[in-house]
Amino acid sequence: MKVLVVDDNETNRRLLEQTLRRWGAIPSPAAGGQAALDAMASAEAAEKPFSLILLDHQMPGMDGFAVAERIRQQPRLISTTIMMLSSGGQRGDASRCRKLGITAYLFKPIEQTELLEAILTAVGHQTAEATQPPLITRHTPRERRPALSVLVAEDNRVNQLLAARLLEKRGYSVVVAANGQEALTALEKQSFDVVFMDVQMPAMDGFQATAAIRDREKTTGKHLRIIAMTAHAMEGDREKCLAAGMDGYISKPIHAKEMIAAIEDIASPA
Repeated sequence: MKVLVVDDNETNRRLLEQTLRRWGAIPSPAAGGQAALDAMASAEAAEKPFSLILLDHQMPGMDGFAVAERIRQQPRLISTTIMMLSSGGQRGDASRCRKLGITAYLFKPIEQTELLEAILTAVGHQTAEATQPPLITRHTPRERRPALSVLVAEDNRVNQLLAARLLEKRGYSVVVAANGQEALTALEKQSFDVVFMDVQMPAMDGFQATAAIRDREKTTGKHLRIIAMTAHAMEGDREKCLAAGMDGYISKPIHAKEMIAAIEDIASPA
């Protein structure tokens, strides 16, 4: 996908370009509104138009809305997907976006996962050829994400709070257990989609709890996805956890990106 990155801030442009390249896109920079229009005209003349425009809202001379208006005045560019990134919104911005056919309106700084989900959503709307698709905002990816129920088995109070906050921020429902026995009790009361299982816990550790869960599943035919958590990231730990019946593995201290990647990889359907 050819993407035009329009932002008067060089650092912002460079970061977006680097991120897009990692995702396999072909980004081109533009330092302002007129530069963006010139780049789009050149791309059209070469019959290699941009599929997506990432457009900064606040720019000197010609702001993002003015650029979008100029783009929509050109029939050949009427279907180009435009996503606007803003440092601060004002009343009426959403209405202006809909009027100009801007697909998304997101606030900076934006997380990479949030941006990627927004781009995929925007491309999906374009493919579906919706007459007037809803405006994509920072809340849209969360609304599209399955409302998974997650059990966190962890004896450390700080890690409990951190894991719960990270997961709830992504829209997941979270229950916390302080050891393996509490985790088994929680599983008797309700069903969960994923379990984050600390390996070392008092009373009943993660390996014992996992063995008990897998033993129960012999009669139910179900399979609960279990992601191991261990403070000792040593060679062979991952293999040991998988051999014990766990489906995934992350190391502590907990990192947001690693935890989210693990749950989304494990929880997504094959």
